[in-house]
Amino acid sequence: MKPLVTFIFSLTSFFIFVSLFTETVAEKDGVYIVYMGAAPKTKGSLRHDHAQLLSSLLKRNKNALVRSYKNGFSGFAARLSAEEAHSIAQRAGVVSVFPDPVLELHTTRSWDFLNYQTSVVIDSNPNPNSNSTSNDSGAIIGILDTGIWPESESFNDKAMGPIPSRWNGTCAKAQDFNTSNCNKKIIGARSYEDDETSVIKYQSPRDMVGHGTHVASTAAGSEVQGVSYYGLAEGTAKGGSPGSRIAMYRVCSPNNGCRGSSILAAFDDAIADGVDVLSLSLGAPSFFKPEITDDPIALGAFHAVQHGITVVCSAGNDGPDPGTVVNAAPWIVTVAASTIDRAFESDVVLGDNTVIKGEGINFANIQKSPVYPIVYGKSAKKKDADVNDSRNCNTNSLDQELVKGKIVVCENLDKTYANDHMDEVKQLGGIGVVLIDYDSKGMASSFGTFPMTVISSEDGAKVLSYINSTKNPVATILRTTSPTKYTPAPIIAYFSSRGPSTIPENILKQPDIAAPGVNILAAWMGNDTAEAPEGKDPPLYNLISGTSMACPHVSGIAATVKSKNPTWSPSAIRSAIMTTANQINNLKAPITTEKGVAATPYDFGAGEVSPTGPLQPGLVYETTAIDYLNFLCYHGYNITTIKTIANTIPDGFTCPKESSIDLISNINYPSIAITNFNEKAGRKVNRTLTNVAGDGNSVYAVTIDSPANLDVKVVPNKLQFTKNGDKSSYKVSFSAANPLKEDVFGSIAWSNGKYKVRSPFAVSSKRDN
Repeated sequence: MKPLVTFIFSLTSFFIFVSLFTETVAEKDGVYIVYMGAAPKTKGSLRHDHAQLLSSLLKRNKNALVRSYKNGFSGFAARLSAEEAHSIAQRAGVVSVFPDPVLELHTTRSWDFLNYQTSVVIDSNPNPNSNSTSNDSGAIIGILDTGIWPESESFNDKAMGPIPSRWNGTCAKAQDFNTSNCNKKIIGARSYEDDETSVIKYQSPRDMVGHGTHVASTAAGSEVQGVSYYGLAEGTAKGGSPGSRIAMYRVCSPNNGCRGSSILAAFDDAIADGVDVLSLSLGAPSFFKPEITDDPIALGAFHAVQHGITVVCSAGNDGPDPGTVVNAAPWIVTVAASTIDRAFESDVVLGDNTVIKGEGINFANIQKSPVYPIVYGKSAKKKDADVNDSRNCNTNSLDQELVKGKIVVCENLDKTYANDHMDEVKQLGGIGVVLIDYDSKGMASSFGTFPMTVISSEDGAKVLSYINSTKNPVATILRTTSPTKYTPAPIIAYFSSRGPSTIPENILKQPDIAAPGVNILAAWMGNDTAEAPEGKDPPLYNLISGTSMACPHVSGIAATVKSKNPTWSPSAIRSAIMTTANQINNLKAPITTEKGVAATPYDFGAGEVSPTGPLQPGLVYETTAIDYLNFLCYHGYNITTIKTIANTIPDGFTCPKESSIDLISNINYPSIAITNFNEKAGRKVNRTLTNVAGDGNSVYAVTIDSPANLDVKVVPNKLQFTKNGDKSSYKVSFSAANPLKEDVFGSIAWSNGKYKVRSPFAVSSKRDN
């Protein structure tokens, strides 16, 4: 059996990393993206400068064009020399030209847990001004991923009404995919051809990786009872928005990664197709953060949001290091990963009958009694091997005669995948592995039928102490069980990328919100024999982890909010999700990180998402088109470039004369971030709230939670609303008596006794770049 990789990257992740770095840093011949800003107002037509440039290009090389963008924005991808790319970048109407990057994938009890955690009670008589539609009408969620396995029961369309008449998309035909594979649940499926230079081509919406199927069913899968992963995590699988429709855009291929040119093409098509929400569980690695005008996801998302589409993206899997969050443009909802209250427990029983709790997924068939010899990897090292290599059970570090027939205790000092340790011991004839690895707490890897489990460093010390205390130490490893009501939960997953954001600064993208992303059970492709334990059929549902799995939880919630409030803007939906988040775990204590310390906004943004709170947030922060234009000004773009990028600019709009990156703090975002804080000058920011709770007089009072070394004042301290759509503004002043020695955090919350509207803040004296 091929081990289940905890984060699902593409099948060629190493080559993707190398390709991404070399193609985007070094100028060379190849595929380039020519981004030309907004599309013309005449739908589906080309701007004159766009048409001229294409005509000139095709005269020189009729095979140069890879694809053209004309629905949501203007531009094209083409095969160019570095010299041609440089020349085109100088042409009028061209915003940016950059090499086509290859991005990576960021890789059900979770919904029951979220519902249990929420403290919000929904009115039986909702706001009559919300323009609610029936759940059956369903929003349309577009998913950019590896494709879909349409035969999965999670995509049945039982009891679903007609496809919305506003849908303009298509169901593509391929050798292994027909229009009959679409239904009233999967209403659209497209795929994007691999570049002609690709060694292996795959041109079908069908999922041959599993990732896209898993993501789609998490967001909007139909309810399916009695599913499990070979008996583990048994229950009912359902998506966050079971009434929503799915449109799949396969932008990632099994062999060639996720091309930026394909991602932009999918955005372009999705805008024309009529989706309501776009879900992207992919992005650049944290070591390479492109500028906004060189970032296919940021560019596509900007235009999607301008067309009223909420865009939700994963934050990345490069945690727990600070400053690793990606997909951080202010028009994107950025999602971190957390655990749920279900464990995958595989215990170790020592010869003295001590039971050590472990985690991991194994279907081992060995005795429950501790009768197997157990040895420490360090004690089983080859003569010439390095001691740390043997502690890690690295390749060629262990003596086969000392390992054969024994359980081996390994340490994950190098922080590699757990399966790497299993492979070496298994090859030498070992019968099991106990891996000491504190960092992976709460995340279970799959080991098939091989007896393996992962324990904490504290418990590892107990195991090593036992081994050293007796002449013939013995143990066994128990088959996995999946108990629920595990505490504490949620915990922010150690792999989840952290803030602060560096592109852009002064936006609290740390990230925006957290959602379940650890050991999530969802639909899988039906032919994955390599993933099946020995003697088992391929799994129809699979357990995987990553911010890839967290993202569709929020996409499903965004779709539900949209279906209940169809006139709400993407920023209103994001605000509702952020301001109603939870910060308390199932022990009624603050949510923590994997190290047991209280999580900050850098770890989970506003907190853990609530599935019901966003339906009735009371007030929302509307981030307007002017806010986004000002953001581009503050970020350093000139007015000429901004007018090319945006499709609608108010008459007379110009960049403020004193444009500065510090002013980004002033855009009307549901959180507040301040960098380069000077305690002598202090800092003031403004925010505006909009009433969405219906007509009737309502007064909200402010509550400030701030650290002792930071003075925070809000003026006024009360806001009054009399009708739906009313707006009211306030000013926040930050000051300090002494310089801040570290970043500090707090929150500002407005409440009228029924609704609580909370915004986190982060203040740093450092410049984040």
